Amino acid sequence: MAIISQDVIKEFENMMESIDEPLKITFENLHQGYPTEALIRFLKARDGNVPKAHKMLVDCLSWRIQNEIDNILSKPIVPADFYRGVRDSQLLGMSGYTKEGRPVFAVGVGLSTYDNASIHYYVQSHIQINEYRDRILLPAATKKFDRHISTCVKVLDMTGLKISQLSQLKLLTVISSIDDLNYPEKSDAYYIVNAPYIFSACWKVVRPLLQERTRKKVQVLSGCGKDELLKIMDYDSLPHFVRREGGGSSSSRGSKNSNGTEDNCFSLDHEFHQELYNYINKQAEDVEPPRVTKHRSFHVDFPEPNPDDCRIAQSIESELQKFSQGNGIADPTLNQDHKQKK
Repeated sequence: MAIISQDVIKEFENMMESIDEPLKITFENLHQGYPTEALIRFLKARDGNVPKAHKMLVDCLSWRIQNEIDNILSKPIVPADFYRGVRDSQLLGMSGYTKEGRPVFAVGVGLSTYDNASIHYYVQSHIQINEYRDRILLPAATKKFDRHISTCVKVLDMTGLKISQLSQLKLLTVISSIDDLNYPEKSDAYYIVNAPYIFSACWKVVRPLLQERTRKKVQVLSGCGKDELLKIMDYDSLPHFVRREGGGSSSSRGSKNSNGTEDNCFSLDHEFHQELYNYINKQAEDVEPPRVTKHRSFHVDFPEPNPDDCRIAQSIESELQKFSQGNGIADPTLNQDHKQKK
């Protein structure tokens, strides 16, 4: 892993002084008052190579301008019932904070279906959550904990992972590339829980393809991971699928916390998603008066897939195809999936 020295940072800062004014403006939205920390993130993503990090950042800033990312938090997905369908099929939410103040994001990898809308809505929603995290949640956490907080942790629930999700790899590769190229080094750790046999098989293939800094962030926990996660966060910040042991992402759908609020952090009724959606709608009203709502998405250009992401996707596809052809299946649930596909 490259060591980012002060001389390297200074060289990067000098190169950034010559960028055009529009790029400087969107850079302010990106760094949120911490430009040096932002430069370090891009340097880490390019192993300390200043020219490569500079190109990556300029490409990111150009992407933000071309796709009006600075305005994406004023572009609600409407109507609300349609957005609920997006939330029900793209399982992503925030359950709380670690003891150090980092937001805890939960992802229902295995049970996300991405079948209620076009790819553009899912990409828009994903970017909106990224931007809300960076512009609202992280600055608020920085103020609350009285120290700069610029990263989060993610808990990935693999409950329900199966062969049929091969069709989702294109969408997931697009989202992964957007994150890698435009939001690098924003996650400190990835905790994988409720991993079925099929994940274990794919992980053996994927793990060697990951960069060392990414490999070190991934921890595959036993079962729901409750005991390990309680070392870094309080019980109330555990994702619902960890607190409801054995049920996975769908285990507490519609259940309530002791204070009467929605327990499932993936649900549109959860406090996090209510605050996010209300914020986006308020920003939209400030830009233009309300009008008759109809389905409309905020189209974002998809970047060229990161070569590493492509290799990983191809490896996963190859491994899943082995299972679909009946090779090496050693888990009863996989045998059942295999019979259903036939």
